[in-house]
Amino acid sequence: MKLLEHIPDSAGLDEAGRGPLAGPVVGAAVILPPDFDCRGLNDSKQLDGAQREKLERRIKEQARWAICFVEPDEIDRLNILWASMAAMNRAYGDLGEHWGAIHVDGNKVPRELLGRAEAVIKGDGKLASVAAASILAKTARDRYMVDIADRFPGYGFERHFGYPTPDHLATLRELGPCLIHRRSFGPVADCSQGVLAI
Repeated sequence: MKLLEHIPDSAGLDEAGRGPLAGPVVGAAVILPPDFDCRGLNDSKQLDGAQREKLERRIKEQARWAICFVEPDEIDRLNILWASMAAMNRAYGDLGEHWGAIHVDGNKVPRELLGRAEAVIKGDGKLASVAAASILAKTARDRYMVDIADRFPGYGFERHFGYPTPDHLATLRELGPCLIHRRSFGPVADCSQGVLAI
């Protein structure tokens, strides 16, 4: 595995959870120390759960980091793109004062960071700080979905994490949306005429 570029004093921003039909979108911001061991860092989607959790512990022990959850009702109000931007911007704000470079995964930056941040397409596979943010966002969101599955039995959130798998779509048709489903997403809107599971 290639070693990702580590730019000292730069903040990396990424999100997890744009595609699911349920649950929050999670933004993360990370500033890695200059001497951080970047071995193993990569786009979180290229790592398995055990690798992500091991790296998560190391990042949290050594880096400055913050995580922000944007819940489904706000996603429905803003749309998923701007909810993702809000999650990353708020996570960055929670880091405290920082005057270094800011790199955001993707092709857009949060409006509040225009002129200060640079969008980097596939940045989570190029820059160490963005990969670290990707890992923190993904592990936080997955853990949330596993934990909340007990509140909404039968939906299988602990397995598919809210993504539109065939199993999830079948359950959605059978049970209707629950409180953490995103009402503005097509498959959920299509089922919203049914009985809500609360």
